[in-house]
Amino acid sequence: MTAMTTVAGGVRTEPPRRIGPRRTLRHSLTLAWRKVAQMRHSPDKLLDSTLLPVVFLLLFLYVFGGAVAGDTHAYLQQLLPGLVAQMTMFAMLGLGVALNEDIKKGVFDRFRSLPISRSAPLTGAVLGETVRFCITMVMLVVTGTLLGFRFGNDPLSVLAAFGLAYVFYLAVCWISVLVGLVAPSPESVQGTAFIFVMPLTFGSSVLIADTSTMPGWLQAWAKVNPVTHLADALRALMLGGPVGNSVWYTLAWAAGIVVVTCPLAIGMYARRV
Repeated sequence: MTAMTTVAGGVRTEPPRRIGPRRTLRHSLTLAWRKVAQMRHSPDKLLDSTLLPVVFLLLFLYVFGGAVAGDTHAYLQQLLPGLVAQMTMFAMLGLGVALNEDIKKGVFDRFRSLPISRSAPLTGAVLGETVRFCITMVMLVVTGTLLGFRFGNDPLSVLAAFGLAYVFYLAVCWISVLVGLVAPSPESVQGTAFIFVMPLTFGSSVLIADTSTMPGWLQAWAKVNPVTHLADALRALMLGGPVGNSVWYTLAWAAGIVVVTCPLAIGMYARRV
């Protein structure tokens, strides 16, 4: 906030004190905890993160399992890592809706009156969504294990797989933030985000590891699709086999998304609220 001091009977405005990276991080973590507290008091908001991964896993496994791999068990091994990539995208949808609702309610007007970093409300909202991501991943792994899925690589590689998915998740959350700031209503956030997410998730190697059966134009799209690189990297890390450049492509995409969308979101936030 701007400091005010009285000088010679008048009022002089002093420039605000600069907020360094350490204070920015502290402010962001505090607001992230606010997000977690909201989820604790309203657990119904986590129903999509709890039920959607289970529904997708059961639906895709028993509808496509026999046709794609010959039997459901063989398909489960390639499907679950792909669904981790898919749910990484779907898990971020609620962020933009919640952000838009907070703006409508005037919550962010209150944040602007506080002596906190300008980026802290947005960064805190992104970090707070970690709970949603973790719940989604736990539901996928537990359900998949009960159905017969088994990891084929060492524990460190498996942890690296979920770490890679989390890094990509944090990156695409900034897309959801940007949509939440631009969209006129919470309802339009959901529709706009689905239009963006659906081609990325279903036009990729999420459901089938071998994309050579796709039409030529769809193969070309799948090859440059960042979700394809994420799904391929997750399969290699979880099941074993050559990783190739999929991990580096995924990290490059994550970095590029943050570099582009994060400044745009912060600038839009400064103009919107």
